[in-house]
Amino acid sequence: MKLGVIGVGNMGAAILRGYIAGGASPSDIWIYQRSADKKAAFAAETGVNPCDSIEELADACDAIMVAVKPAQVREVMAPIKEKLAGKLLISIAAGLTVEQLAEAGGDKVVRVMPNTPSQIGEGMSALCRSENVPDAEFAEVLKLFQSVGKAAEVPESLFDAVTGLSGSGPAYVYLFIEALADGGVLAGMPRSMALEFAAQTVLGAAKMVMETGEHPGALKDKVCSPGGTTIEAVRNLEAGGFRSTVMEAVIASAEKSEEMKNS
Repeated sequence: MKLGVIGVGNMGAAILRGYIAGGASPSDIWIYQRSADKKAAFAAETGVNPCDSIEELADACDAIMVAVKPAQVREVMAPIKEKLAGKLLISIAAGLTVEQLAEAGGDKVVRVMPNTPSQIGEGMSALCRSENVPDAEFAEVLKLFQSVGKAAEVPESLFDAVTGLSGSGPAYVYLFIEALADGGVLAGMPRSMALEFAAQTVLGAAKMVMETGEHPGALKDKVCSPGGTTIEAVRNLEAGGFRSTVMEAVIASAEKSEEMKNS
């Protein structure tokens, strides 16, 4: 796959670094970035091909990933609309549907919702495609996003839910880590120590869920001794509506994603 990427900001750059680390040849990758300095620096770092224009990139590639802000997608696609015939268009822009991307000129469309942990190779990406994307080409896109974490094909009807859960979810986890650390400070721990203990605790707990395959509720029960400190803490979390609040956050984000499609 000859891949062109429009936009090498945090997410676009992270995806390309992971793809190259996974064995992709930099000589088969072209990039365009409005900032000439950023474009040159990334090309020097990775060995990819820098382009002077979006049109040049489109001519060189058979797959184009748009990694710009949602409001800019139609703008960057407009100059190459006629060049997209037969090419694969990959979009990581939140809120833009496969149908909207096709209307903007995309011929064969893959819509992706990655998340920010992709920047350290631990992302969770959801992908869906238009009906005319062949399995072989879709497999190449799946491989691209698997290079920065986990990736799975998901019905587009679930993309708002994905946005609310894994797309926005890292922010909820960061808030939880910060709150854990604040609690440690309140109990007398130094700030740096509390933050390290909080982050490692969340990391370890997540790995337990992934690696054991046990339900989180069962793992929680194993920590809660009868009449002990943990069940007392859980009682206080429940009194504050902890689980309901998290669920409402996911729903609020999903509803905002739905609104963005119509704006």
